Amino acid sequence: MMPIPLPSPSAPGSWAVPNAPLLPRLALETTLSRDGMFDGAWWPRSRNIGAELPDLITALSVHLGRILRVGLDTGAWNDIPRSVTSDGLLVKVSWFTSSDDTISLTRGMQDHFLLLVVPPGTDPRTAAAAMAGAACTGNHTTAAELLAVVVAPVDS
Repeated sequence: MMPIPLPSPSAPGSWAVPNAPLLPRLALETTLSRDGMFDGAWWPRSRNIGAELPDLITALSVHLGRILRVGLDTGAWNDIPRSVTSDGLLVKVSWFTSSDDTISLTRGMQDHFLLLVVPPGTDPRTAAAAMAGAACTGNHTTAAELLAVVVAPVDS
């Protein structure tokens, strides 16, 4: 497997807006065909779901439409709320204990999206490889297998 190069936040030509919120680190399957295990991946910056979730929902709503409910793994997050507000809209949060490293998003009764959740603190090369795999059309690799990939460092 070829290493996936990652841009450096301090590289020449990069830019940042002081005090601006960070965009969610998100990769979606481009066709949204929904024939793979995952519809994409998300790499949160912390385990504080109350702080992370509203921005994720805002970003996903642009691509998927209104998100009504989110399902989370209880072991992966601190202090899971019953709901969050995103762009002035209330989104219900439910939780489960059986699906590590995933988050489900619901638009309607039978309209669910499943994202791989790359744990905060994951090596950037490993995170990029896992996210690319989860966002690949027709992916059928489990979360554990995607997150177990260790990407060799790129020689300087």
